[in-house]
Amino acid sequence: MPAIYKAVGVLLAAGESSRMGSPKPLLPWRGTTMVEYQMNSLLQGGCDQVVVVTGKYDAEMAPLLKDRSGIIRAYNPKFAEGKATSVQAGVWEVPDGVHSIVLLAVDQPRPAWVIERVLKVHTNFGAKITSPGYDGHGGHPLVFDSSLRAQLAAVTEEGQGVRAIFKGADLNHHRVEFESPVVRLDINTPEAYEKALANYAELARPGG
Repeated sequence: MPAIYKAVGVLLAAGESSRMGSPKPLLPWRGTTMVEYQMNSLLQGGCDQVVVVTGKYDAEMAPLLKDRSGIIRAYNPKFAEGKATSVQAGVWEVPDGVHSIVLLAVDQPRPAWVIERVLKVHTNFGAKITSPGYDGHGGHPLVFDSSLRAQLAAVTEEGQGVRAIFKGADLNHHRVEFESPVVRLDINTPEAYEKALANYAELARPGG
């Protein structure tokens, strides 16, 4: 009998980090690397397993993912074609029996309590998609009901990627409002990285 997983994370870490100038998954972050911090947050936040989608820096990341409990490494050979290909690669590796899929990019560092809160609301509320929000704007992670798995596996860059799913008729999307902008933090440049390093302890404080 296959294992039943309540939630599985899909961590997108396949990009080329062109604007950063160095591999974002390997950036130092809170005493570890960005990819390890995110993996740990997803596991501590309620995911039973995490699928880490690798690409450009697969070889450099492999030692960090090897023999890690709860971690599935998924290499995306089409990483240069855009983020949608990584969503596809990650979703294909999600085990059967999942209730929820938590989608997050490696350059969107989130403390475990944020993931836990969004996932808990998603489970209790019964929406098809649950996401955090701050000051009227949407954030991440995105939590999808497993019934949307086929749609996630079919996203394309031409079709606006995951955004296309949100446009579905009668889609039950629930937004969880936060008082901290940490749910919108996205690190793409060296300047953004340095600023995030300086401010993250305050941003990530529980209770937002």
